[in-house]
Amino acid sequence: MTSLYLIRHGETDWNKTRRIQGRSDIPLNETGRRQALRAAAQLAGHHWDHIVASPLSRARETAQIIAHELGLAEPIVIPELVERNYGQAEGLTRTELDARFPEESAVPGRESRFEVAGRAIPALISLGEEFTNGSVLAVTHGGLIRSVLMALQPEDGLHHTEPITNGSVHTLRYDNAGLTLVGFDDVSFAGRKKSDIRRQNAVERREATT
Repeated sequence: MTSLYLIRHGETDWNKTRRIQGRSDIPLNETGRRQALRAAAQLAGHHWDHIVASPLSRARETAQIIAHELGLAEPIVIPELVERNYGQAEGLTRTELDARFPEESAVPGRESRFEVAGRAIPALISLGEEFTNGSVLAVTHGGLIRSVLMALQPEDGLHHTEPITNGSVHTLRYDNAGLTLVGFDDVSFAGRKKSDIRRQNAVERREATT
């Protein structure tokens, strides 16, 4: 059995202003760096074997901060853990999104959740197979985490009112039965105030309430 822990990166300026990021490579701000340190403190005291990250700088820096604090090697970059592509919605606020692309409109270039899960889940399974019996931290993104969790538990996916918060930890297990969800926003590593899905990016908020 392999334990996999999906961690959302720390805050960026676009997170702060509620702009949709996606593949746009926006760096951590100082709050985001503090969140990475807080996540590391919450993870301390447990045994970790490896840490991996999305190639985007906000995830890589979060992973590097955590790795340094926990005494782990430099994070391994996993291209398939990159954030969901939101196409022409990237850079927009909720108001701008609604004005340019009303809810019934398609957003050109947007990657579907099915497509995100289709690349992310095989990558996570590969990590599970490579690091058998290990504990692996994977620093990635809110849209990707939600896509994975909804694919693993589709009956529950639309019932969560929680956003995927910066620095949150979501626990998966890989074994002979495949990849399964153990804990959404795992309370073992909690330390943030809960908030509702309206604080997620505008595309995720829209899709999580339909």
